[in-house]
Amino acid sequence: MRKLMQLACSLAVLAVAQGAMAQESITVGVTPGTHEKVMEVVKQQAAKDGLDIEIVTFNDYVIPNRALALGDLDANSFQHEPYLDAQIEQHGYDLVAVAKNFIEPMGVYAEDYESLEALPQGGTVAIPNDPSNGGRALLLLEREGLITLREGAGLTAGVSDIADNPKELEFVELDAAQLPRALPDVDAAAINTNYALEADLDPRQDAIAVEDADSPYANIIVVRSEDRNAAWVDTLIQAYQTPEVRQYIRDTFDGAIVPAF
Repeated sequence: MRKLMQLACSLAVLAVAQGAMAQESITVGVTPGTHEKVMEVVKQQAAKDGLDIEIVTFNDYVIPNRALALGDLDANSFQHEPYLDAQIEQHGYDLVAVAKNFIEPMGVYAEDYESLEALPQGGTVAIPNDPSNGGRALLLLEREGLITLREGAGLTAGVSDIADNPKELEFVELDAAQLPRALPDVDAAAINTNYALEADLDPRQDAIAVEDADSPYANIIVVRSEDRNAAWVDTLIQAYQTPEVRQYIRDTFDGAIVPAF
């Protein structure tokens, strides 16, 4: 009997030791607002499976991929695939998308106008200055009939790709995070939803144009290519794509962002 008790104690100690060894910590980069808030919920889910997530918040779209490529982060969650593709092409990053998280439909906002049609001749429109989000804004404006892009301009269309501009609008390219602050100085601005919500702009009520829910710009979780098959990556994805996180997104943002999983 004593031997059985000793064996049971030994197995319990071994199980505790193995559990301690299974604990793993990773650092995930996000942008403020939606990505940061959702990742806090993901962190709680991941902790149940022995994965500790340290969240690092960045105020722009440039540094999180650089930090990930340099090894200062283990993953990031802030961008869509066209932006990642443009960053890889520009900088040669060895990064890969491993899962989708949610869609943030881009909106066009204006302080003095209630529709795109009401924008004045020769008015000023601010758009993001990175190729993928700038192209995204121009494609939205084309869909709304405000401009026409040259054939084949694609997802990274730029201002030089505008073939027809009946209102002779002037386009100002700014860092995406600066666009809400620039809104009083322009006639309209195309703003990513995470920055819009941070500035108390509601895309459902305040935008004069907004992307469809079937936008190809679903946000993604990104890691270094060398880590794509790591066990913690699967744990991170499983923690993110849970019913609890999906419900949190739906309840908290009430349709302003949409789960993509």
